[in-house]
Amino acid sequence: MAAQLRQLRNRIRSVKSTAKITRAQELIAAARISQAQLRLFQAMPYARQVTRAVEALIGHHVHMDHALLNEAPDTSRVALLVVTSDRGFCGAFNNNAIKQGEALMARLREQDAEPVLYVCGQRGIDHFRFKGVPVERSWHGDSGRPDYATTAEIGQTLLEAFDLPTREGGVGGVHVVYTEFVSMLSQRVAVRRVLPLEIEEVEEGEAEARAESAYEFEPDPLLLLDGLLRQYVHGRLWHMRLESAAAEHAARRAAMMSATDNAIELIERLTRQANEARQEEITMEITEIVAGANALGAGRSD
Repeated sequence: MAAQLRQLRNRIRSVKSTAKITRAQELIAAARISQAQLRLFQAMPYARQVTRAVEALIGHHVHMDHALLNEAPDTSRVALLVVTSDRGFCGAFNNNAIKQGEALMARLREQDAEPVLYVCGQRGIDHFRFKGVPVERSWHGDSGRPDYATTAEIGQTLLEAFDLPTREGGVGGVHVVYTEFVSMLSQRVAVRRVLPLEIEEVEEGEAEARAESAYEFEPDPLLLLDGLLRQYVHGRLWHMRLESAAAEHAARRAAMMSATDNAIELIERLTRQANEARQEEITMEITEIVAGANALGAGRSD
C-alpha cells in the first residue's frame, strides 16, 4: 500500500510539471496570435492595391496576353506547395495540411499529371522524408513568424518552374495547401491555385466608377503587367504564409489549453486515488493496532 501511495504521489508531481509547461505554451501562443494577426492586417492594403492595379491594367487592355494568365497550360507536371509548421504541439494542424496535400497529389496522378512537391515547414519535410516522397525543394525555420525574403524566394522558385516548359522540367500549374485562420478556435485547410493566375477583370462601368482604377501606365503595359503579376504572386504567397502562421499559433493555443485541462483533470483523479490509498493505509494501521491491543489484553487475562 505504501508503494502504491508513493507511486501516485510521483505521478501527481510529474503531471503538475507537465501542466505548468502546457500552460506556459498556451500563454506564449496566445501572445503570438495577436502579433500574427497584426502582421496579416498590415499586409492587406498592399495586396489590395496590387490586385486593383492588375485588374485595372487588364481591364484597360482586354486583349493583352501573358503566360501567367494562360488558362490552358500543359498540366503534365503540376507543382504543389504544402505549408506546415516547424514546431509541434499544435494538434492536428500539420496532419490536416499533409493529408490534404497527399490527397491532392493522388488526384493529380489520377488525372495523369505528375505532382512536383515543394514543402514549407520542418514538420512537413520530416513527414515526406519519412514516407520516402521526393521533395523538389523545401524551406523551414520561420513558420511561426514568416520572413518576406524567404517568401519571395519561394515565389521566385515557383515562378521559374512555371516559366520553364514541362518537357524541360518545368510545371504547368502551381497549387498551395495551407491553413486559413478562421477564428481563435477554428482553422481550415485550403487549397488555392496560384499559377496560372485567376484574376477577376473589372468591367468597364466599374472601372469608371472606381477612383482607385484610374491609372496611367508607364512603361509598356505588357512589361508592366509582367512585373505586377509576379508581385501579385509574391503577395498571395505572403498572405497565405501569414495566415498559416496565425492559424498555427491558434491551433497550438487550443491544443495546449486542452492539454492543460486534461492534466488538471488527471491531477484531481490521481489526488482522489492517493487520498483513498492513504485512508486505506491509515485504516490498516488502526486495524493492526487494535488487533495488537486486543491480543495483548487477551494475554494478560490468561
